[in-house]
Amino acid sequence: MELRQFRHFLAVAETLNFRTAAERLHMTQPPLSVSIRKLEDEIGAKLFQRSTHSVELTAAGEAALEHARAVIFHSAELARVAESTAAGATGNLRVGFVGSAKNRLLPRLLPAFRRTYPGVALKFTEDTNTGLIDSLERHTLDVCIVRVPLTRRSDLQYVTVEADRFVLALPTGHRFTRQKRITLQDLADEPFIDYTQHAIPGLHALSTMLFQQAGVTPKVAQEAVQVETVLFLVGSGMGVALIPSSAARKGRDGVEFRDLITTGPQPPLGLAVAWNPRYESQAGLRFRELAQEVGAAQPGP
Repeated sequence: MELRQFRHFLAVAETLNFRTAAERLHMTQPPLSVSIRKLEDEIGAKLFQRSTHSVELTAAGEAALEHARAVIFHSAELARVAESTAAGATGNLRVGFVGSAKNRLLPRLLPAFRRTYPGVALKFTEDTNTGLIDSLERHTLDVCIVRVPLTRRSDLQYVTVEADRFVLALPTGHRFTRQKRITLQDLADEPFIDYTQHAIPGLHALSTMLFQQAGVTPKVAQEAVQVETVLFLVGSGMGVALIPSSAARKGRDGVEFRDLITTGPQPPLGLAVAWNPRYESQAGLRFRELAQEVGAAQPGP
């Protein structure tokens, strides 16, 4: 089997249209069809179910799709490694991150990475944890900064690079801002702004756990999918919220932050670099290693 056959198969599998795939590959349709038939003959199984109006992957085609992606990735990665110099990596790196990474980690990490590996072109995507994990699994992103703990089972790997904890976010002038000690029991009758479970399951699960341990059921008034949106709602007087301390360091108009008194230690919370071990590139590895160095040099939460 030749590499070009895998490229042809992947183009058809992703478009489910021979004409569109041929255009993507800058070739005509007949030789593309011949290439696919040859690949099917060599494999000994039909990869596509063709009809007059549609093309669909067979079960064998579905099984071969991930393998084809891996073959193409590792072929390109071999070329990149060969071209890399001892001074640093080259190539492209698609980096995803949650909004909270902009508070402390990314402002320290990105300048250091650009200085150390100027040959790597970075492309950034901001998303929720759920979206980033999906992108890593589909290999539409190479490395991501996500919030941990992860509540979803996955083959992805991650390493924590920034420890964190919850603090209480209050609207400016709230009566609790005059208290020195604020507990979760104090929040029992306060409108609470929570994290949307499907988009930020980790933060939602941890805040829920803290309230359960305190024997309190919060009065959820609003939900949001980003920490920045939660802070906006707090600043607008819509309620109080639990916020990662890293997000409180910059401050925000209309919001005051206070330490939270809990009956026991807070559960682990932080930011991590996550990657798909099937597709980790040299540039991704170096990004992860530098993130660990930068995270270790940061002050505690």
